[in-house]
Amino acid sequence: MNPTEHWASLLRRCLESENRIAGKSIHAYITKAGILHLGLYLTNNLINFYSKVRLFSDACKVFDEMPLKNIFSWNSILSMYAKSGQISTARIYFDQMPEKDSVSWTAMIVGCNQAGRFKKALQMLLAMVRAGSPPSQFTFTNILSSCAAIEDHFIGRMVHSFIVKLGMSSCIPVANSLLNMYGKCGDALMAKVVFDRMRVRSVSSWNTLISLYSQSARMDIARSHFEEMSERSIVTWNAIISGYNQNGLDLEALIFFSRMLKETQMAPDDFTITSVLSACANLEMLKIGRQIHAYLIRTEMELVGQVANALISMYSKSGGVENAHRLVEKTVVSDLNVISFTALLEGYVKLGDLQPAREIFNSMKHRDVVAWTAIIVGYVRNSFYKDAMELFSLMVSEGPEPNNYTLSAILSVCSSLASLEHGRQIHSKAVRSKEGLSVSVSNALITMYAKSGCIELARRVFSQIISTREPVSWTSMIIALAQHGLGEEAVSLFDKMLFHGVVPDHITYVGVISACTHSGLVEKGKEYFSIMQNIHKIKPTPSHYACMIDLFARCGKLEEAQNFIKSMPVEPDAVAWGSLLSACRVHKDADLARIAAERLLSIDPENSGAYSALANVYSSSGRWQEAASIWRLMRDNGIKKEKGYSWIHIKNKVHVFGVEDGLHPMREAIYEMARKMWVEIKKAGFVPDTESVLHDVDDELKEKMLSLHSEKLAIAFGLMSTPENTMLRIMKNLRVCNDCHNAIKFISKLTGREIVVRDATRFHHFRDGFCSCKDYW
Repeated sequence: MNPTEHWASLLRRCLESENRIAGKSIHAYITKAGILHLGLYLTNNLINFYSKVRLFSDACKVFDEMPLKNIFSWNSILSMYAKSGQISTARIYFDQMPEKDSVSWTAMIVGCNQAGRFKKALQMLLAMVRAGSPPSQFTFTNILSSCAAIEDHFIGRMVHSFIVKLGMSSCIPVANSLLNMYGKCGDALMAKVVFDRMRVRSVSSWNTLISLYSQSARMDIARSHFEEMSERSIVTWNAIISGYNQNGLDLEALIFFSRMLKETQMAPDDFTITSVLSACANLEMLKIGRQIHAYLIRTEMELVGQVANALISMYSKSGGVENAHRLVEKTVVSDLNVISFTALLEGYVKLGDLQPAREIFNSMKHRDVVAWTAIIVGYVRNSFYKDAMELFSLMVSEGPEPNNYTLSAILSVCSSLASLEHGRQIHSKAVRSKEGLSVSVSNALITMYAKSGCIELARRVFSQIISTREPVSWTSMIIALAQHGLGEEAVSLFDKMLFHGVVPDHITYVGVISACTHSGLVEKGKEYFSIMQNIHKIKPTPSHYACMIDLFARCGKLEEAQNFIKSMPVEPDAVAWGSLLSACRVHKDADLARIAAERLLSIDPENSGAYSALANVYSSSGRWQEAASIWRLMRDNGIKKEKGYSWIHIKNKVHVFGVEDGLHPMREAIYEMARKMWVEIKKAGFVPDTESVLHDVDDELKEKMLSLHSEKLAIAFGLMSTPENTMLRIMKNLRVCNDCHNAIKFISKLTGREIVVRDATRFHHFRDGFCSCKDYW
């Protein structure tokens, strides 16, 4: 062996062992011995060594001191900078090269591709072709990788044509890159063409095709190719298992995992375990998840990174929250991601155990929008509305931008509290963040405005999304109109929905039949009940049957309601009997009321409303002794009557009133205003409905009791606390009585105010002496 080859061989050994010190020692020796003058070959080996072990300054020094440089010298230094991502420096050397070959151009293309400068890589290819330098397979694999990264299907096909022209399409690495490129661009047809034309297919070729069909949700084809393979790698099994998992076919993912363990000697890797644990989480298969955990312990697989996170998520979602919590405590915090923390958070939220959920949330260093939304939704679902609102305010001030799920959840709080001011603020926030345009937020806004008494604003939001084919939006608006006594408008909107080809669901039919119920549209309601079953093939639910019973009973067709009950294929539920009982109270049918109450109490013995309604029917019919016996029965059974109360929002504060409320700090002034109202409306022709008082007392006492009903006190306070001509919004937990309904009509006319009252079932808009319900409620 000549001296040059000897030292070059030693440098290659140092490179293989990545021994920098030995390599530098060899450099020092040959420099001292004066051997470098023997030629370019040894010098180029030195540059190659320094560049590969990332001693860039040493490589540059050798290169700069070379009296004579050849194309290999330039390519070595060029490749060093290009592959390290220093594209600007690489370009300087590239432009200085006296001549460029295919390796030079490819080095620049590889560097651009690896640095994420994909369009620049494509431009370099065009320049390379114009310069007459032939691309190699390595050039094309990197160019196709760039096309795949930016999903540029058009340029990818042009590159494919060029590859065919050069006769390189049969090269396995190039063909695999073509497969990958078409897969990333979503062109399964061309990928299959490339695959079918391959004379020799590697395992990688099959894996790419299986992954493509898995990502395209064509698991039938992916499985077919999987079964054709004579040789499979761990990547193959991962592709089919993760494909089933990602497409919601979690049971199949677990079956293939079982096959892998039985049919091969392969050990599952992190990707395999992550997919099967995800499948267990989705199926809430805690037992299988525990078995996989046991397998990991038995095989001494490290529970770190994505495996640890997947394990925590599996336990959290499958009911093993305590196991998940213990894993979090044992795992290095830096290994945990937001997903596993959020899954644990959601696990506690699902159990309704919000204290540890909040502690976990507070401990999270990096809280993304999913984590914030999870805890806010948890508070909402468990009716901790104040906590939800406070946390949302904190999120707005120091957290990530709320998404449509966050906004929808917090709008539901505003709906529950009928907090219009907060709802408007969140609407503004949604518009600024562009989430107000999403269907879910728009639907939540419709519901919020409707439940806050602003049907006009609900209409306005709906008009902005009316082009959507989403039935939930139409349903939300139909229900809103029905609740506000606009039954005919709700029916018209339902017919418009059908005209536009939007298919109603079972909730839509509950809304439209309810609209017919509250407007006395009996024939329309019967027609829709028939269309629901015969045209849209929707099987009636207890809610539909209850609406139909209410439809007949509310308008006084009690016999028809009874006949409908007898014809029902299912036993009426508590809501159905409650609807009939409520109608009996309105129409003073004491005998049918007793039957309805008995059936209701047999289903729900603790239902105080059933006792109260029956007692009220007896009282309004003058059957005082029977009413008294019902009250005694309630007392003996320990059943407490639900107390009526009303509330009003004034300057972001809720003021609650009960009958003859003595707790409000402005009690005397409120009572004085209520007395003045009572006198004024009586002068205007109002006649108190003393039959609304269900106690056997004289008329003078009855009038006094009526004048201090909770909604009248709330209105009196509202008149005192708000500017003239402004709208009053009153909320009530029970059905508004006949006397209050008539009185508020007179108050609205005398004060020139619009008064919106939301009772237990609907809204009443009182304006200029009239109510939107047309006295039918």
